[in-house]
Amino acid sequence: MRIIELSNETKQSILDDLLKRSPNNYSQYEETVNDIIEAVKTKKDEAVFEYTLKFDKFALSAENIQVTHEEIEEAYTKLDDDLIEVIKESAENIRAFHAKQLRNSWFDAKEDGTILGMKITPIEKVGVYVPGGKAAYPSSVLMNVVPAKVAGVDKVVMTTPPGADGKVNPGTLVAADIAGVDTIYKVGGAQAIAALAFGTQSIPKVDKITGPGNIFVALAKKAVYGYVSIDSIAGPSEILVLADETANPRYVAADLLSQAEHDELASAILITTSKELAEKVSIEVDKFTAELSRKEIIQKSLDNYGYILLAENMEDAIDAANEIASEHLEILTKNPFDTMTKIRNAGAIFLGEYASEPLGDYFAGPNHILPTNGTARFFSPVNVDDFIKKSSIISYSKEALEKVHERIELFAESEGLTAHANSIKVRFE
Repeated sequence: MRIIELSNETKQSILDDLLKRSPNNYSQYEETVNDIIEAVKTKKDEAVFEYTLKFDKFALSAENIQVTHEEIEEAYTKLDDDLIEVIKESAENIRAFHAKQLRNSWFDAKEDGTILGMKITPIEKVGVYVPGGKAAYPSSVLMNVVPAKVAGVDKVVMTTPPGADGKVNPGTLVAADIAGVDTIYKVGGAQAIAALAFGTQSIPKVDKITGPGNIFVALAKKAVYGYVSIDSIAGPSEILVLADETANPRYVAADLLSQAEHDELASAILITTSKELAEKVSIEVDKFTAELSRKEIIQKSLDNYGYILLAENMEDAIDAANEIASEHLEILTKNPFDTMTKIRNAGAIFLGEYASEPLGDYFAGPNHILPTNGTARFFSPVNVDDFIKKSSIISYSKEALEKVHERIELFAESEGLTAHANSIKVRFE
């Protein structure tokens, strides 16, 4: 891996480079996506069937669009029993973690007759998109569905593309069943997002869409936002390791490559104060890359977006980490918990040499659907709050309103909104 001295210039250059990977920079596909969405809005099932035949080579129909109980039972027979148990244990860890995020409605009543509060209500219907083929990740099924179920969502429907034989990835089906998905439809791509957003004869309209996908799925989610809510527009995966001279170079190298293997646009960055560590990590990265199964993807990822940044001191290293605002941040320093207190921007923070990134991807419990492309500066991981909505509660007695009505009328009249003022005034004529 290339080793670069950290400076304001190199940091800005890297930030500019990373932002090129944003889905916002793929406008050349927007017309195609918009055409698909419009077709599904007008032709509904007919358009969904046509696009599935075109892109997935499967003749979809009203009779075979929904995954059956028999297909789910068959999926269990295709997975190793030990893997099924791991998926169940992972789902339970995710459920336990997200249960701690639950909030209750609250009301604050005062003696003067005012009652203020917040009513918490689960979203009624949520659609979860799951990629198919080689990009099928059962872990992402759990991370989308379990928090929704914990939040109390009434109906969770899932869409995922079928293979040319009409089959769905067995791992996806087993994870969906364990997580508690209500209905699964064999639809992928932008047409699935459009179907969830607007509804068809077969697929119900939902209130929110979550889940990762390719650039067409990402752009479709962006296009339907406002008709429905979405989780985020996900970009390529990224990891940043913040390390000092105490870090194990072999661990650091392995962790960097855990994200570089996702795709050619993935980003893997080490920021360290130790030149010796930087050089050793670079050597270990080369060794690992030569023997790993996805070495072609890894090498392209490292060539495009892989960096080792050598910082003069830990303060500069932390400042750079906060500006990059990585999806995954590992802290491998002498006192990682102390370093963590100075981090403002990161999707998920992993502390210490035995908390490597895949622990969060698969098993620990916190959500692995995280903000990318620097959006950790203002976005959070998927959590229970993503599947609820809040309504403000206001109640005043006549006596309570009488004490303040002239102030409200004054405020309204200052804005020229005399009907607002009159709505209060008529109660005290």
